[in-house]
Amino acid sequence: MSSVDAAGNEVIAIRYGTRETRRSEVFLNHWATGEPDGPIRMDYYFWIIRAPTGPILVDCGFSAPGGAVRGRSLLVDPVAAAAAFGAGPDAAPDVIVTHEHYDHIGNLERFARSRIHLARAELEFWRRPVAHRPLFAMVGDGGELGALDAADAEGRVVTFDEETTVAPGVRVIRVGGHTAGQAMVLVETAGGPVLLTSDAVHYVEELDRDRPFVHIDSVADMYVAFDRVRAMLDAGEAVRLVPGHDPGVFDDPAWQPAPELPEHARRLVLPPAGAVS
Repeated sequence: MSSVDAAGNEVIAIRYGTRETRRSEVFLNHWATGEPDGPIRMDYYFWIIRAPTGPILVDCGFSAPGGAVRGRSLLVDPVAAAAAFGAGPDAAPDVIVTHEHYDHIGNLERFARSRIHLARAELEFWRRPVAHRPLFAMVGDGGELGALDAADAEGRVVTFDEETTVAPGVRVIRVGGHTAGQAMVLVETAGGPVLLTSDAVHYVEELDRDRPFVHIDSVADMYVAFDRVRAMLDAGEAVRLVPGHDPGVFDDPAWQPAPELPEHARRLVLPPAGAVS
């Protein structure tokens, strides 16, 4: 991979949904911390990578019905938001599915010509009978999972085991934990490598306080995922962490308003790698 390829990748985050909830509904076994319960906001994002080879979607949000039935507020239609950045269905962008929860694949059927990348472990898990058990099914959607199976039957699904490269400077890494095939995306940019953790890390607090999320496939694997993220940051393998649901993401001035969708989108602008501040 050349430096030109890396410099050409741009990361855009779309905040398309939100909810107000309680800490006990977000963090696993919150009661065991001895801390009082309290309010917390959860925001919902998906990401667009503008790559020299073409646009790439990282997840595609929840559908309007999928959000409504769970009491989530939809701020902008994810498909319309993607289209504003040249990554709508007509562009047939590659779609990276970090995992198959309702808020990450809710609009997948609308991208009917896109190639879809996800971990083999994730695809296989949701085809197992255990996926129908209540604690898993509550964060899945039968119709949306069926749309993914239909895409697979059409030959549009590309699976990987531990890691794959979707475009120059765009690596997808399976870590598990939150789900069997939970993946992160490491994007090389002119400002250095940016780690889109998706739900491997929902909130920065999870990582800072070693506090897993409430919906989880394997507690042990989520802790291992936390350790891997920390190691990547410590080693400089990633210079910026982007958690999957933290409402504080856009408080960072590095996320600058995007004129295409100023109320809902931010473009990550980092100083060039190696620049002296």
